[in-house]
Formats: sequence, structure tokens, C-alpha cells
Amino acid sequence: MKHVIVVGNGMVGYKFCEKLRAKADSTKVKVTVIGEEVLPAYDRVHLSEYFETGEKEQLLMAPRDWYAENDIELITGTLVNHINREEKAVSTYDGKHFHYDMLVLATGSSAFVPPIPGVEKQGVFVYRTLEDLDAIMAYGKDCQNATVIGGGLLGLEAAKAVKDMGLTAHVVEMAPRLMPRQLDDRGAKMLSNTLEKMGLQFHLSKRSESIVGADAVTGLAFQDGEILHTDMVIISAGIKPRDELARQCGLPVGERGGVVVDGELKTADPNIFAIGEVALFEGMIYGLVAPGYEMAEIVAAQIAEVDYTPFEGADMSTKLKLVGTEVGSFGDALMESREGTSIVMEDQFKGIYKRINLSADGKRLLGGVLVGDTSRYNILHQMVLNEMPLPPHPEDLIAEAREGAPVGNGVADLPDGAQVCSCENVTKGALCHTIEKEELLTLDAIKSCTKAGTGCGGCVPMVTDLMKELHKKMGKEVRNVICEHFAYSRQELFSLVKVKGIRTYRELLAAYGKGNGCEVCKPAVASILASCWNELVAKQSTIQDTNDRFLANIQKGGSYSVVPRIPGGEITPDKLIVLGQVAKKYDLYLKITGGQRIDMFGAHVGDLPDIWEELINAGFESGHAYGKSLRTVKSCVGSTWCRYGLHDSVSFAIEVENRYKGLRAPHKLKGGVSGCIRECAEARGKDFGIIATEKGWNLYVAGNGGSKPQHAQLLAADISSEDCIKYLDRFLMFYIKTAEPLNRTSTWISKLEGGLDYVKDVVVNDCLGIGEELEQEMQQLINVYSCEWKEVVNNPELRKRFRHFANSDEKDPTIKFEPMREQKKPVNW
Repeated sequence: MKHVIVVGNGMVGYKFCEKLRAKADSTKVKVTVIGEEVLPAYDRVHLSEYFETGEKEQLLMAPRDWYAENDIELITGTLVNHINREEKAVSTYDGKHFHYDMLVLATGSSAFVPPIPGVEKQGVFVYRTLEDLDAIMAYGKDCQNATVIGGGLLGLEAAKAVKDMGLTAHVVEMAPRLMPRQLDDRGAKMLSNTLEKMGLQFHLSKRSESIVGADAVTGLAFQDGEILHTDMVIISAGIKPRDELARQCGLPVGERGGVVVDGELKTADPNIFAIGEVALFEGMIYGLVAPGYEMAEIVAAQIAEVDYTPFEGADMSTKLKLVGTEVGSFGDALMESREGTSIVMEDQFKGIYKRINLSADGKRLLGGVLVGDTSRYNILHQMVLNEMPLPPHPEDLIAEAREGAPVGNGVADLPDGAQVCSCENVTKGALCHTIEKEELLTLDAIKSCTKAGTGCGGCVPMVTDLMKELHKKMGKEVRNVICEHFAYSRQELFSLVKVKGIRTYRELLAAYGKGNGCEVCKPAVASILASCWNELVAKQSTIQDTNDRFLANIQKGGSYSVVPRIPGGEITPDKLIVLGQVAKKYDLYLKITGGQRIDMFGAHVGDLPDIWEELINAGFESGHAYGKSLRTVKSCVGSTWCRYGLHDSVSFAIEVENRYKGLRAPHKLKGGVSGCIRECAEARGKDFGIIATEKGWNLYVAGNGGSKPQHAQLLAADISSEDCIKYLDRFLMFYIKTAEPLNRTSTWISKLEGGLDYVKDVVVNDCLGIGEELEQEMQQLINVYSCEWKEVVNNPELRKRFRHFANSDEKDPTIKFEPMREQKKPVNW
């Protein structure tokens, strides 16, 4: 029986054990793992999540019991300090010796610390291990700010950690742009603009000269003479392979570090392998986890004496989320060394930048950059890897998806050989074959059986799409679960929250979810909780999206808008004067909107509570322009003033808007009331539209404007005001309870089996017998309504959250305006 010793228990070391045990049991191979850290292997890719949860166990690749259950001897907290190649043995610092038949070096890397004078001072840290994070958090308790040296992937992760600690975060980068190896100038600029709005401050093209301070850090001096005052310095300027054991025993290493290996991952000693970030293959150190996993697979196969394909290098494409901003870089992202053509799509308002590079003959996709929206990353990446032909209009590959419209190639177009999961080297063909053969019906089952999606998780959306496609072909039920953290649809989660009386995200996650949640499930659950209980969303601000977190829409340049409710578009002269006075006092830009209210733009986040206090004192309420909720009910002047008006449309619009104000839904809701068929309120372009008739009102539903306008459809004709309200209660409540996240009413109805006819049956004919229940549920929400901004204004603790800097009341100095037609606008950025 062979004895394999693995030195290093990081992610790649663990993955090697997992793969080896899948190929050879303990009767064939004895495995001993010696790790330097006290904890078993943990997920370094998601290290920053430790700042959110504070729970180390959640990051473990596998609990300690897993090693025992798989007959693997795990020794942690032990440093291997010597390799005797002649005797085929390793020694540890505490004097123990272990003999091996095969040795696998999976020692990974350490943080590269540049030779800057002062790095030994108190308050200087690296960002690499959980122990580093513990030390940073302990020291940071007495700090106001921190500076991260390094604007690459790890540096920005560290900056996020600093921000999560409530400190002002500075990032210093030697290059003129962030992530210089992954992003081009425009992509990096878009990223820095987005991150600056979240409070990060960048210092580009800056070379650090020394760290200033007596015993502890007080500043960072640059070569241009400038000094940045800072309480703490975190170095995240790259990695350095942990190759000291290889050097000690005479194995060849690279000029800049790394143990030299061949395609079989063997070092100069045929009994010693090196994998992961310590391995140097053809002059390249692969600092991503996926290539390390591929190396682990190859070495495990050799030891188990099964077929394998030698290592030929790895793709360095990557997709991740930095401080809540999606970033992707794939293939030849920068196209610096070959000819071709680029197509660029840029939306500064939304913070989205997309670039794809095409071959000179226009037939192939070479690579690209994505910032702000990586929803197409997986398919684009696969098109590059598999040299798939471009569609007739390549620009469609990065065009904004329009509801219901197909965009470029889909997962069904991928060849069977396409590598879906690079971490586990799972192809589309293998994945589909296993799903069909084993009849796997859930994402968890697919992960467990194929390992796809268990690494970095970047392929999970593609695995999910493939699963749905295949289930349709197999005639299986397709469950639209909300995300990998909840195996339930939105409708099912809504029922669970309602029936079980769940009031918080944490309660729901603990009872029916797993993991820490994500940017998909958090706002979706926040919407469900608000729709069930209509409680103040600001009390659970961490699960809200940016607009709901600050109860205002963030605008171009980083300022916010203030939108008070003006029901039915009716306003008194006194209130109109107040809006003018507030706008002048806080220097706000005024605009009358299509929803018949007045938006005020250009507010600093710190001014929002003061502005709203004055508005509330004048009788205004929140207009919920920031929420997936009722926005406005537009009206014409109706029979009160118009010669053609049949009914008082203004009064009815005010009644309806006041009834449903603050109502949270899967998407925004808009309404309209017209006094006659001339339709001056454009009611048929709304989610619900009411039009006066000779006999009463016609009620229309499921209309909308936007990129794919929909005319509303008639739900009920010639009904009384009372019946109109009753049907609206039922319609809106049925929509809220059954629609998928971010589906407008028109999309929701189009997906319902039976469409509008079925909705009519439920709402008008009460075919399910739930009409009264829906009305009661709506009334309960109406009864507990309160103005969100009034709650914030009167709550000192909530008011404190509305600051740009965590420890100061100063305004964001980067927000700048310039004059325009006697008002102002954001400067171009």
C-alpha cells in the first residue's frame, strides 16, 4: 500500500484528498495530511464573508470528521520544516518524522510584502488567513480609517473588509487603473466610479515610499512626496509561492519563486509532486483555485493509476463580485498582442460596462470585460473556450436583455465538450448525461453527484439553466427556486413566511435555507417580508438593495433623489411653496415627472433625514419611488373641470393611491384613473387602469411602459367604485402572493396557465374561493401602513445610518454639480 503525504491543507490540498479518495480507498493508498494552520482547510475565496458572519466553521471545506470518515490522517497546527529526499521522509518542527512513497506539496502561497521601510510597525497587516483577519478586526476597533496597498482582486476584497468594519477605506494602486491584469481603462474607470459611490477612496499611479509613524502606523508616504494619513495599512499586493521546503531539499524553483513542475505536475524528483499556487508550470504561477483543482485531479489520477490528461496550462478567466459590484474578465480580455475588433456597451447611469473582442475576420469571440453585469459571463466564456461561431449580430451578446427576447447563444447551443465547471472539470455532455441517467431533479443533487458548482460557484447559473433545459426535455417539473440558498420558489417562501409568522431574514434562513445568502435571495426575501407584514424596511437594511437601504434612488454622480407622494397629482399652493423652499434650501434640482409628482434631485445622503423632516412637517409622505411598491396613481381632471368627464377621476385616484401607498410587491406598481374614454391619464399603460364609463368604471390590468410596452387588458366592465376596489384588492394580493421576483404584472399574467382568463376567474368569479381572504389580507396591510420616512425622522438611531462616512458627518467630497438652465446637474463623470 502506498503512503501519500500531503504538505499543506488549503483548498487545493483538501481537493486533492477528495479526488484521491474517489479513485482509491484506504486499502490501496494511505493518506496523511500535515497542515500549518490550526483549522482544517477553509474557503479562502470567500474569506471576506468572515467579517459578516464571524463564524469560521461556515468557511470550512469539510469538517474535521470528514477526514476521519475517509481514512485520512489530518495533522493541523504543524509545520513541516525538512524533506529528506534520499530517505523519502519529512520532518516537522516538533521533531516528528514521516516516511512517504509519494509526496505532494500543496503549500500554496503567502502574501507578497513589498520591501517598504516601516512594514514592521504596529498596524501593518497582510490579508491572507483567518488569523490575519482576526488581527485586523482587533486592531481596527481603535481606528477611523485603513489603507489597502494593492488594487487587484485581493486588494479590493480587503477594502470591502475594511468597509464592513465601518472604517473609511483607502486603496493605493501603483498602476493607473484598478485590476490592471483583468480590466481595460474604461472598465476599470467604471468599477472605480461605482466603488467610490460606496465610500471607497482610490489613489492610483502611487508608489509607496515608506510607512510613517513611530511605533505604530500614522501614514503612508508616496514617492511623489505626498503623505496619506492612515491608522492602519493592509498589504495585499500579490502572492509569493511557499517554496521554502523545495529550496531546502534542492528541487529547482523559478527565478521569482515556485517549484518547477512538468505536465504531470512532477518536480525534478519523480516521487514529489507540486500543485496549486506553489507549482510553477512553464514559467506561470496560477493564482486561481480552478487550475489548482485541475492539478489535484491529475496527480490523484496518477497515484490511483487511472487515466489522466497531462496539465497544459489553464484559462485565467474570472468572475466575482467586488463590494457588491459584478466583475468578469474572460479569454483575451485586453487584446494587447493581436489584431481584432472590439464592441463596447457602456451605461454610466447604471454603472455597466461591457466589451467583447472579436477576431480580425469577425468569426470568433476572443474575450472580453464585464463590469456591473456579468449575467452573460458563463455563455461568453464558453463561446471563447469552444471557439463557437458568432451570431449574425454579435452586439446582441452584450445588449441589454429585453423581456421575453432571446439574446445571442444559449446553453443549449454549447457543444457537449464545453467545460461548464472549471473547478471540477465537468463538461456539458457529462453533466447532462448524469442528470438524465440519475434523474437528478435538484441543484443540490446535481452538485452532490457531479461536484459541479461546488468550487468557486461561478458556474451555478449555467448549471441551473442546463438543469431546467434538460428537465423540460425529460418532461419533469421545473421548479423555479429562488437561489441556491433556498430550495423554494418565491411563492413557497411567501407562504412559509406568512404561515410560520417569520419576521426576519435570519429566521427564514435558519429554518428553511442554508449558507449565508446572496444578493439574489436577500432583497427577494426583504420584499416578501415587506409584502407580508408591511413593517419598516429600514430595520433590516442589510438585506435591502441600495435604494431601499437609503429610502431614496441613487443618481448619477452619487447623489440621491427625494420624491414625496402627491396622490392623484393634486397639490395645494402651500405644499407647492414648501417644495420650492426645501429645494432652494438644499440646492435641489426640480423636475415634474410623468407620474404627476415633483422629483427633487441632487441630495447628499446626509441631508436626506433633514429634508424629509421638513417635508413631513408640511404634510408630505414618502412617495416610495425607490421601492418595488406602488409608485403613483395618475389622473386626469375628470368631471370636476373637464366638459367630457363622466366621473370624478381625481377623487377616485386619490382614494386608490392612498389605499395602496406603501404596498410592497414583486415589482413596482403604477396605476391610472381616466374620467372618460379619451384616456388623458393613460390608464391602459399601467399595472392597473380605471376608466370611467356611462355605467361606472372599466378596470384594466397588466399594462406597462418601458422597453416592452404593454396595453392593459380588461378585467371587469361597468362596475361600481366599491367593486373596483374589491377586485383591485384581490388582483394585487394574488399577484403579490404568486409572482416570481421582479416580474411586472404583465409578465406574471403571461406566465400563468390560462393567462388573463384564469385571473378573471380568480378575481371576479372567485373560482378558488379565496376572494374574501385576499381582501382581508390586503386590508391588514393597509391597516398597518406608516410612512417610512416619518419613522426614520423620528428615530435617532435610524437617522445615524444616513451618513456618507461611518465616523463623520462630512459630505461626500466627490459629488460635484455644474449649472444648467438656472438649476444644476451632475458634472460629467
